[in-house]
Amino acid sequence: MSVVDELITAGRALVDAGLSPGASGNISAIDGERILVSGTGTSLGALSESDFAVLDLDGTVTGGAKASKETPLHVGLYRRDPAHRAVVHVHSPQATAFSCTAPWSEISAVPPLTPYFVMRVGRTPLLPYRMPGSAQLGADILEEPGEFRAALLANHGSVVAGSTLAKAVERAVELEEACRIALLTAGTQRRELAPAQVAELAERWNGPWPAATVH
Repeated sequence: MSVVDELITAGRALVDAGLSPGASGNISAIDGERILVSGTGTSLGALSESDFAVLDLDGTVTGGAKASKETPLHVGLYRRDPAHRAVVHVHSPQATAFSCTAPWSEISAVPPLTPYFVMRVGRTPLLPYRMPGSAQLGADILEEPGEFRAALLANHGSVVAGSTLAKAVERAVELEEACRIALLTAGTQRRELAPAQVAELAERWNGPWPAATVH
């Protein structure tokens, strides 16, 4: 399957999972020496080959559709870690709602309530609010300290990266579920995973979560 076909399949999966309402969100993947990113105003559930902008690995548009204004998010994650080969940015309901609340800690906006969040996503920082399309979005990705592969954008949504499109989609879905559970348990005497439990999961599943994190 070509990278374009994988992107089209991933877009449908995100819509089917309820993570991309309307024409919101964008996805990308590295294809050899170029980046393919869904164009502005496209619906992720109805992408075609002509709906992708083509960029070089430095983020310069070289052809294709008009690039999404949120392309800096994608380029920032690729520059941050060469293991990132695909990026999903969505305005999904639960993650967007949770991005409007105070972060759980400086390390992760989302608390470690389930093992699957720690295993599949890992610590998820809250990045500051920026006007959609701001070049500072990419700078924020690069400037955030520590290892991560997902982030919440304040009052905006989420962005996740993966070594494949399938992994990026899986993480976006898991992050949405983690935010849903966090919202459902807000204001209750909820039980978070203990630091030792988080550390064990992170080590076993190679998840980005500092061992010394204590809330």
